[in-house]
Amino acid sequence: MGLPTVGPYPLPDRAALPRSCVSWSIDPARAALLVLDMQNHFVATFPAGESPVVELVDNIAALRELAATLGMPVVFSAEPAAQRPGQRGLVADVWGPGIGDEPDAAAIVAPLTPRTGEHLLANVRHNAFLRSHLGRLLRDEGRDQLIICGVYAHLGVLLTAADAFMNDIQPFVVADAVADFSPEEHAMALRWAARSGVVCTTESLLRDLLLSRAQPAVRRDA
Repeated sequence: MGLPTVGPYPLPDRAALPRSCVSWSIDPARAALLVLDMQNHFVATFPAGESPVVELVDNIAALRELAATLGMPVVFSAEPAAQRPGQRGLVADVWGPGIGDEPDAAAIVAPLTPRTGEHLLANVRHNAFLRSHLGRLLRDEGRDQLIICGVYAHLGVLLTAADAFMNDIQPFVVADAVADFSPEEHAMALRWAARSGVVCTTESLLRDLLLSRAQPAVRRDA
């Protein structure tokens, strides 16, 4: 099937968010930021210089800056380039051979280039936990909340959020820091994510992180 070309569409605002079934509060001492697949290969499917990609990159950049300020782990996932057919497995039947060996195709987009001290994980399936050490990294860092942003909302974002929930890691999906093939698929992903996590906006999450940074950390099992 391969990746579609995405038309421009506005990212959802606060009024468009589904109601989350949980009322977890974000805590910078418990949270990590995960940026999914913001690689040139995937971002190129969106119209350059238009919504949603302009706001998508800006909002992820804002989350990343505050995460760094608050000492939160920042994790990037990225699909490896030029995978062998045996490595892609059934994914190849749906999405084809994946990222080729074109220069810079697998690189994270320039405004979000990973920095020293940030983590970069190989992501060989949509779910960023699968066949990676993301779970171990979060445990080692003492993190049981995961802020999820990037692409695509109904694939990697949703599947990663579901796996986080199944492993007792509270997922926070940032509605205007993810993007998808269409506004309909974007909205569908948010509705499903809200059933087992918190769906929020970049603005509200940044505010809540700043408000909570002075509060003592409270573990879920305290």
